[in-house]
Amino acid sequence: MVKKFKAIGENQLAQTVKDSAHQIWLAGLGAFAKAQEEGTKVFDALVKEGESIQNKTRKVADEQIAVVTGKAVGTWDRLEQVFEDRVARALSSLGVPSKKDIDKLSKRVAELTSVVQKLTEAQEAAEKAVAKSAAKAVAKPAVSKPAPVATKAVAPKAAEPKAAIRRRAAPKSEAAKPAATATVATTAS
Repeated sequence: MVKKFKAIGENQLAQTVKDSAHQIWLAGLGAFAKAQEEGTKVFDALVKEGESIQNKTRKVADEQIAVVTGKAVGTWDRLEQVFEDRVARALSSLGVPSKKDIDKLSKRVAELTSVVQKLTEAQEAAEKAVAKSAAKAVAKPAVSKPAPVATKAVAPKAAEPKAAIRRRAAPKSEAAKPAATATVATTAS
């Protein structure tokens, strides 16, 4: 090639280079014009193709992430279950009640509290009833019954003093009756 250039004269060489440069320039102008004409079409086509590739890539990536995440979650769940089992065994061996035991006891305490509340209310109601009936008994005037009359005459013993005879024949006092009422009230409760 160097021999060819030597054979051609310098003038001719300059003209050839000039012609080649001009042709390159014209090709560039043609490419620019062509790109301008079809540039938007090509650009839109490239955008659509890029979106399609991105969607495919994202779909594959999401599937892979889901698989990896599923494996990680499964492994984490197994690890968590093993840990919970070991802690439960350790607490059980120490005699610490489990959540299930505590929930059972809490439920039983609530039931017993309800029963105690009902019994307390019933006892209070009974005490009020007894107090009310005792108040009614105290408010009523005491009616004294006449002493039973002896059909046979009792002869006083000579050795008995007159005070003893009076005590034997005297009717029961009124003070003894409220005590009997109080005994009945205590028995009712």
